[in-house]
Amino acid sequence: MNVGHRSEHIAVAAIVGLTAASMGVLALVGSGFDRHAVSLSPVSASCAAPNLAGAVVTVTATNMGGPMMTRNGTAMGGMMRLRADQAAVPHGTVSFLVVNAGSLNHELVIVPLPDAQVVGTRAVGGDAKIDEASSLGEASNTCGQGSGEGIAPATSSWVTVALPPGRYELVCNLPGHYTAGMYTQLTVT
Repeated sequence: MNVGHRSEHIAVAAIVGLTAASMGVLALVGSGFDRHAVSLSPVSASCAAPNLAGAVVTVTATNMGGPMMTRNGTAMGGMMRLRADQAAVPHGTVSFLVVNAGSLNHELVIVPLPDAQVVGTRAVGGDAKIDEASSLGEASNTCGQGSGEGIAPATSSWVTVALPPGRYELVCNLPGHYTAGMYTQLTVT
């Protein structure tokens, strides 16, 4: 093989390698990858909640991927969901086990829902969050109880609260998540 053909083979190999690397980066960007919202360290999927008191509501937090993140990490568009395994529970002690089945950090905040208000219609502030001043509890501590920095993907968190009869909205109040569809209703009888 002469030097000219060898140089061409090296150039072709370099182009193929750079193209493959570029496609990998585009796949991450196109899938909604956000290095600030996704835990880059491995996490255990085996967080085990202790025996929880009262009625236990399992809540699953999911996001469907796709281009839903802006440059500053605020969720925009895309499909996000918060689903409870029960629509109603008796009043008294209620425990919430929140499982993050998505690829982004999530949380659960429990807020009373006034009689005339429809779930998912709360005002969103300039910080892309709802007012949670009336919160009765929160699960956002990866592999632990109560408040924290968010529930990492493939992990869980839990909280136990005393709830009187009424309607409650369960929300993920990380910036933009409520607007993207992370809310559900729970009725306490």
